[in-house]
Amino acid sequence: MAEIEVPPHFLCPISLQLMRDPVTVCTGITYDREDIEKWLFSCKNKTCPVTKQSLLDTDLTPNHTLRRLIQGWCTLNASFGVERIPTPKPPIDRTHIVKLISEAKRFPEKQIKCLRRLRSIASDGERNKKCLESAGAVEFLASTMKSIQIQQDSPVSPVWGEAAIEVLFHLNPSESHLKNLIHNEGIQFIESLFHVLRLGNYQSRAYATMLMKSAFEVADPVQLISVKSELFQEILRVLRDQISNQASKAALKLIVELCPWGRNRIKAVEGGAVSSLIEILLDVPERRACELVLIALDQLCGCAEGRAELLKHGAGVAIVSKKILRVSHAASDRGVRILASICKHSANSRVLHEMLQVGAVSKLCLVLQVDSSFKTKERAKEVLKLHSTVWRNSPCVPVPLLSLYP
Repeated sequence: MAEIEVPPHFLCPISLQLMRDPVTVCTGITYDREDIEKWLFSCKNKTCPVTKQSLLDTDLTPNHTLRRLIQGWCTLNASFGVERIPTPKPPIDRTHIVKLISEAKRFPEKQIKCLRRLRSIASDGERNKKCLESAGAVEFLASTMKSIQIQQDSPVSPVWGEAAIEVLFHLNPSESHLKNLIHNEGIQFIESLFHVLRLGNYQSRAYATMLMKSAFEVADPVQLISVKSELFQEILRVLRDQISNQASKAALKLIVELCPWGRNRIKAVEGGAVSSLIEILLDVPERRACELVLIALDQLCGCAEGRAELLKHGAGVAIVSKKILRVSHAASDRGVRILASICKHSANSRVLHEMLQVGAVSKLCLVLQVDSSFKTKERAKEVLKLHSTVWRNSPCVPVPLLSLYP
């Protein structure tokens, strides 16, 4: 196709690719369906990309005439390797989805067939996802997951659960839908996700983790405070199993989201969070993941139990010190905060000696010299002053760094 010139009006104005399913918006401009749906629904734009006019009506009208012209042009240029684009399937009708869900509710034996059909519909573009949401598919999937949790001994339950959570994840429910779910279903929706986290296959557990992260981001404080200790154990299991980068980041964000509330820090510590996070920090290659681990450890070191666990781990202080000045300003700030928490609340002669041995004191001196934030430098200076009688004249601190000692 590179050897022939494509008529400009056959190209989508957004992607400049040959249109496969041309549709016209209310401003009269024609786009490829996939591109304009992504522009409107995924990117949440409310204007026409070409005219910049506001789109008060987001209905997309198929441009059959242009589509036939494109198909004819493809046929004429088949000898150049141009493949004829297939006639697109008509957009799904909301009435059809409502009928499908209604039948599944009335006839349980049709449930798995319905879930597979919903999964197929959801994979056909953003418009279909919006149509599914408006037809009540999100609520239906949530109720299906709840019923599966109750019927967990049924031989078909795992299949239903995997299908239901996959569709729900790919639907990517809007914030308002998630809020409604949590408001109407309350703890039941979270319990359903926890059930999948505990018993599902790897992929289902990944979906459950990412959905739970989105759900807790819009949850009420009461729901954040009342999470079970077992939830942290399952979140940490997702991290240890390394299902995917996406699932691991969602798990880390979940811990960060939950820790500030109520007794959640202690619940996380009891679930083994500190040692698991240190093990991840020893081997984490990606900057953002490293920052999230340090944020979580900083939160957990806000309680005595968390600090005790970090100090009990042979590599705890060493790996936190190592990450300072090696990852990012944000990571350095969190690393210094962790060391400050330990020095202020949990310091004894053994801890202070360990900090000298693993280079934490030298690293704090370096923080004062390099381009760090003002708050990070002030915190490092405060820690160094706090234990200057022990550290200042130690042979463990390199002589060039002693001049930086406050």
